[in-house]
Amino acid sequence: QVQLAESGGGSVQAGGSLRLSCVASGYRYDSYCMGWFRAAPGKKREGVARISFSGATTIYADSVKGRFTISRDNAKNTLYLQMNSLKPEDSGMYYCAAVICGTWDPRFHVWGQGTQVSVSS
Repeated sequence: QVQLAESGGGSVQAGGSLRLSCVASGYRYDSYCMGWFRAAPGKKREGVARISFSGATTIYADSVKGRFTISRDNAKNTLYLQMNSLKPEDSGMYYCAAVICGTWDPRFHVWGQGTQVSVSS
């Protein structure tokens, strides 16, 4: 059974930083590409960053390029998102998911509970 547990969210002022974590279980984590997504109130969930199963390739949404860094530790089945220079528009619920490599499409259509990020101006 695929399970994803996100953590690390919080409330920060604009310009601040947060580091999100996602622990995955129930599947061969190191064989799947992973992604971070966010959902703001009233908006559709959007892809923020994704990473290849080895970690060698990373892709970012234009809105976060240069500010966010996605990484993974396959030995710990854990995905990370380092978020720097946060902006109010980065606020939302953040989720991780296994994705089809090269796309933003979820591989298992399973979502964790998410972790809330709130950035004040």
